[in-house]
Amino acid sequence: MTSRPAEAQRLGDLARLRRVRDRIDREYAQPLDVEALARGAHMSAGHLSREFRRAYGESPYSYLMTRRIERAMALLRRGDLSVTEVCFAVGCSSLGTFSTRFTELVGVPPSVYRRERADAAAGMSPCVAKQVTRPIRNREAPAPAPHLA
Repeated sequence: MTSRPAEAQRLGDLARLRRVRDRIDREYAQPLDVEALARGAHMSAGHLSREFRRAYGESPYSYLMTRRIERAMALLRRGDLSVTEVCFAVGCSSLGTFSTRFTELVGVPPSVYRRERADAAAGMSPCVAKQVTRPIRNREAPAPAPHLA
């Protein structure tokens, strides 16, 4: 049987976790790290990471990078920014880390995605385009087919 104070603590933690997730959704392009997010939620970084993963199935950092990659995909489809400009526009400070994570989630490097998907969402409403082009989390992107010569 769960005690009332423990249940109240759990509900309070869930409310703080929702605020952290909402902050990541709003401020994805800002310099965010787990320490800053934890301070804002009045939790330790370790507790925030454990509880966030338990509630949402991934770490706060992974969730932040997924949001950044989603936005990067939309900017790359527009085609008017370079990969480097998109990298910095979504809050990444390392082009290498951005490219690696983009490739893990989307299955192709950002430069290839920009070239091949420029018109992928043309004619779709933004809410449908977001669902159709959403990146896959946790390294689930299909591996590219081997090139046999």
